[in-house]
Amino acid sequence: MKKGNWYYLFLIVIFLAFWAWAAIDPLYPSGWLLENYLIFIFVPIIIISGIYFRLSKLSYTLITIFMILHVIGSHYTYAEVPFGYILQSFFNANRNMYDRLVHFSFGLLLAYPVREVFIRISHTKGVWGYYFPIELTLAFSAIYEVIEWAAAMVVDPQAGLAFLGAQGDVWDAQKDMALAFGGSIIAMGVVFLVNLVYQKNFKKELKQSFKIPKDDKPLGEVKLLSMIRGRIKK
Repeated sequence: MKKGNWYYLFLIVIFLAFWAWAAIDPLYPSGWLLENYLIFIFVPIIIISGIYFRLSKLSYTLITIFMILHVIGSHYTYAEVPFGYILQSFFNANRNMYDRLVHFSFGLLLAYPVREVFIRISHTKGVWGYYFPIELTLAFSAIYEVIEWAAAMVVDPQAGLAFLGAQGDVWDAQKDMALAFGGSIIAMGVVFLVNLVYQKNFKKELKQSFKIPKDDKPLGEVKLLSMIRGRIKK
């Protein structure tokens, strides 16, 4: 194994250790299973895609930390994690705050990996390299809330309530998304400041990201007509 690959193996082992612990005698087995469907889907995707499109060690570290937070929640259910009660007391809240922590961490920890994928694929620069990762992270947060709602509608009611973790708050989904949004803003703010300090031509790149190329043309019906005419000529 290459020397640089040991760190990736270390992250996998650490995550599997937490996952194995969380899988042993969870508080609500049916709720644990619901929470882990996404783990069963996305962990293999992350590992396999890394063979062809490897992210930075920083991105994989952030992803691993978030997934560990998630599997801890799956063991107790998000509404009954012991650390959440400590947060509840600290913030003088009327509910277990662990799920709020995890949704905030979703934005804080995953916005950078999202940015890395987005920039490397789209080659976006300047302002859009900070703005669109926030939008994408918020979109993924919203998709997860839809998945939660859909799952809760079709499974056993008790398991569904444990999976939702709303704890009686009718605005739970909106607050969770707002926290993910805030976390992603903080993450991109940190990246912005780091690049401001260390990246050459930082201000120039920001300005250029607002410039429209001279060969730019409208899409919509203009692009459609162009494609039709090109097809007819062939």
